[in-house]
Amino acid sequence: MIRDRLIQRFEAWHPIVQFVDAHVDEWFEPLRGRPAIDTVAYFASELADFSVGWHLLNGGVALVRPDLEHKALHMALTLGVESALVNGAIKPLFDRPRPDGWEQVSSLTVRRPKTASFPSGHASSGAVAAVLLSDAVPELKIVWWTLAGVVAGSRIYTRMHHASDVAAGAVVGTAIGLVAQRLTSK
Repeated sequence: MIRDRLIQRFEAWHPIVQFVDAHVDEWFEPLRGRPAIDTVAYFASELADFSVGWHLLNGGVALVRPDLEHKALHMALTLGVESALVNGAIKPLFDRPRPDGWEQVSSLTVRRPKTASFPSGHASSGAVAAVLLSDAVPELKIVWWTLAGVVAGSRIYTRMHHASDVAAGAVVGTAIGLVAQRLTSK
């Protein structure tokens, strides 16, 4: 019932979403196949798989700043919750197919997830990490959000996601991060 209503609402917006997705993909096209950009995009995408890169950064912050261990634990738990929500609950509701043409982007490879495309889990986990790392180490806020943006953009670049998947993932992740931040600030 809920899934049917969501699909009906999505289908009403579908022509606009397709238009935006196609145009964003066109913006990325001239960049694809350039070795330096390929390397950065594929590395970022792979490192963020299963939130590994975010957990490494989180652990690094806790090592350098032991006073932030409680925030590091909180972020690790929040990333687990985010992954369960996005991959286990939200993606099955939409079951959107991933973009075509991913095999032709580069000689480099990236794991093609078996889950649906909408929303992007990489963009979602990146936003969660950026919110919580910005709270823990605010002087590096620009770094955290830039890294999250690079990972999110890499998912469009590698054709693992449509731009709308990435935008939705960033919104979902930001919301989850802000809720988690609020819960620990009390």
